[in-house]
Amino acid sequence: MPAVSTNNSYVSLVKFMLYSLASLGLVLFAHQLYAADQNPYEQSYRKQSAGDLRSLQSTPDTKMFVGNHKNEDNITMLEDGYDLMGTSGFSAAEAASGLALQHAKSIKADIVMVYQKYESAQMASSKLQLIKEAAKKGGEIDPNDLEEGPTQYQYHASYWAKLPMPLFGVHVIKLKQDSANEAAPKVLPGLKVIAVIKTSPAYNIGLVRGDAILKLGDVTLNTADDLFAAVKRYAGQKVAVALQRGDETMTQFVQLNARK
Repeated sequence: MPAVSTNNSYVSLVKFMLYSLASLGLVLFAHQLYAADQNPYEQSYRKQSAGDLRSLQSTPDTKMFVGNHKNEDNITMLEDGYDLMGTSGFSAAEAASGLALQHAKSIKADIVMVYQKYESAQMASSKLQLIKEAAKKGGEIDPNDLEEGPTQYQYHASYWAKLPMPLFGVHVIKLKQDSANEAAPKVLPGLKVIAVIKTSPAYNIGLVRGDAILKLGDVTLNTADDLFAAVKRYAGQKVAVALQRGDETMTQFVQLNARK
């Protein structure tokens, strides 16, 4: 009888150990699945503004494009009537671009632009430099320093939503002129146009990137808020636009769209 009892205890112990190992394996497997399920585009996402900008469509057919030049692409997107929702950016050895599209769909973006740029890897020249420095100092080189490191890439994505037809149709910035007194740079008059939305009222009267808008109607424009208030005030009306193009100052008349 004691022998049977000992054998049963041994069998129970083995079963317990196998169960514990299996449980540990399941935990590790679940952790691996969780880690693989992380989306770096989602984790590094930063909204452009506090607003809730998203596609005008309830279920947008989100498109993904591979970009080449971020600044130029940003201007093109603004001119095509899109506004920036936010961006993602991180460094990694590998990240599937499909993850950017997945996140873009989750935030209801119309378009996502993705970029990949080579960041670092230990080059032959850097290894040669290590050897030269060690030879000068008469020291030894750690073999680990000569091993190939993983190639890293910089990943970036920008997410865009199509805007309704604007009342006026420009994106502007306030410029300051460099001066000897860095603490008090000279503020230039007006607002500089960085993008004109195609087919908008501003586009139809020939405003171009680089123009400085000085006045809209009776409103002198010193800030973007001034422009927003003026456009809201004159919505649906034909109004004078004073602007500067290069050294020339001119006045145009624009028919603003009405608010809906």
